[in-house]
Amino acid sequence: MTTNSPAIGAEPLPAFIHPHVSLLTILLAYLQAGFTAFGSAITQKLLALVADRKWLSAEEIDDGFALVQLYPGPMMVDFTAYVGYKLRGVPGAIVATTGFILPAYLLMLGVSVLYFNFNTGNLPWVQPFFVGLEAIVVGIVAHLALDFGARVIKGRVQALIAVLAFGALLYKVNPVLIIAVSLALGMALLRPAQATALRTAPRPARSSPWIAIGVVTAVVIAVAVFAATLQSDVGRMALSFFKIGSVAFGNGVTIMPLVQADVVDTYGWLSQAQFTDGIALGQITPGPGLITATFVGYKLAGFWGATLATFAIFSPSFAMTLIFTEVFTRLRSLRLIRGAMAGVLASFVGLLVVMALQLGATAFKGPAALTLAAGALVAVRYFKLDVVWVFAGGLVLWGVALALGVA
Repeated sequence: MTTNSPAIGAEPLPAFIHPHVSLLTILLAYLQAGFTAFGSAITQKLLALVADRKWLSAEEIDDGFALVQLYPGPMMVDFTAYVGYKLRGVPGAIVATTGFILPAYLLMLGVSVLYFNFNTGNLPWVQPFFVGLEAIVVGIVAHLALDFGARVIKGRVQALIAVLAFGALLYKVNPVLIIAVSLALGMALLRPAQATALRTAPRPARSSPWIAIGVVTAVVIAVAVFAATLQSDVGRMALSFFKIGSVAFGNGVTIMPLVQADVVDTYGWLSQAQFTDGIALGQITPGPGLITATFVGYKLAGFWGATLATFAIFSPSFAMTLIFTEVFTRLRSLRLIRGAMAGVLASFVGLLVVMALQLGATAFKGPAALTLAAGALVAVRYFKLDVVWVFAGGLVLWGVALALGVA
């Protein structure tokens, strides 16, 4: 996506002119993306959305994609906020991010209502159906762990950090402590090359951006303080998601081990089977995978719990995106930061493997479930099928197996 400098003696390339994009246009574009972007296609769809409309220059798109990997939070949600901010400041970031998350939130809210009201044993086909769904999730997570490891583990140091994180989580070490240690090791021992040159493309001037950024940050902090005053499971849930949203790098699936550690292991708000189902529902609905937070929030406190959980998981990195976008072009030496990030990402490989093992211990209730998980792994890893089609085809096969009595 980068734009090369013109050769000596050639005509200079025309300057990129930023278009004026209305807030309504931004909202409608991201609502459409939120309803239609599934699984592995999310990154490609969101990058194409900006490039095809020529909203930002190629340099800005490259720089934005590099930027959102330097601090915690779900990458493509943060990239959406970055685009909105570059187009229309803080209002644009709010509109873009809301448009992208809202469809997933509404769909997850709807399926959560159905799940927790009808998945109670009164309908005999529901539980066997979710056993198949859980098995497919294990196969998908196993693929993601392998794929993520292949991309992230680039040397002995990263491999060692991944192994240490794996062992630490098995021995119930706090995941936040694991991340902090991994960050320190990466900062001290790793110096990855800078992937993208840092450039400043021209954009319309905005007056006093820090006032609006300060207001957004203050709102996020105020809601976190409010959650702390609740002194209840709902408040603890919100604080847990604020914490995870503030320290976890990557995307929905790489962040899930931290969610599981609190939601299942520490507080027991969901059973392991319910959590696996929540991941599955997050995968088969469009939009960001971390929308599973809505599922958790609904379990604890209905509509308001779902809304608070969704805000808590996404808002910390949203505020960070506004801040980092303003200061990004002023940072010229990022190798220390990139080393820290490389260490954190390596630790997520170990955390993902532990999560896959724990999910498998719950989902594998017979050879049919194990076979379905293996089939899902092969389908996404070797046949490159999108996860939506893997879930659809897998559930059809599972239904046939149930009808034949072999599952």
